[in-house]
Amino acid sequence: MSHGSGLAADLYYPFWSLLADEFDLFIYDLRNHGWNSVGARRDHNIPRLIHDHDVILESIDRNFEMKPTVGIFHSLSTLVPLLSFTKRYSALVLFEPPLCKPGASQLELHDAAESAAALIRKRGHRFKTREEFSDFLRLVPTFSRVLPGVRELMALTTLRKSADGEGYELRCPREYEAQLMDYGRSFFPLLNLDLLSFPTKVIGGDPTIRNTYLPTFDLEHVSAVDYDFVPEATHLLQLEKPAECVAVTRAFLERLAIV
Repeated sequence: MSHGSGLAADLYYPFWSLLADEFDLFIYDLRNHGWNSVGARRDHNIPRLIHDHDVILESIDRNFEMKPTVGIFHSLSTLVPLLSFTKRYSALVLFEPPLCKPGASQLELHDAAESAAALIRKRGHRFKTREEFSDFLRLVPTFSRVLPGVRELMALTTLRKSADGEGYELRCPREYEAQLMDYGRSFFPLLNLDLLSFPTKVIGGDPTIRNTYLPTFDLEHVSAVDYDFVPEATHLLQLEKPAECVAVTRAFLERLAIV
């Protein structure tokens, strides 16, 4: 299990903690995120993330008992298992993946990614205190629906003390996050759930709310994926309605007789 770009695995505690009593969880931070140190910017790209993902799966297989394995990913990180050549998964659960079909929807998603990257590069990245950052998030529409305590958890998991000792800075540098967004959009048209060899569930936010995922942005293609959505939730649905997200996930796995 991993997280969206610019975030951290520990931020998803409200979601994955609800699975901890029933599953063996292997949760990792994407490179240059979370507890990882910041490496070379040239290595912050989709192919490298796919390599990291495959190494982690191989390590799990070597060191732990072989069991049915479910991959759970969110947002940009959903590209990783979809583009990997692994056959290891028994099932995938993808929250708000950036899927599209060739045509107008592809151009729309490409433009949205370009705009997002530009905004990321302008984002504030240093704060005097963690409290200043969590207070700032209260003004950000994206975080308007998250559970109480999530903004504070965001400050704890995505900020580190600045090297110069003056306050805090983003664990994943904004230039890295923007580069991944720029890089990732080149891979969006390559994603095709029809080619996967294992069952895949796509879970989105409420499609009536702006900026949530709807398969291919075209209702004619909804039947091409196993799609469900969480009412009154947005792109950060696992941080807004974690219990509901777990319920949809479990129902899918029960149908596959994995739980």
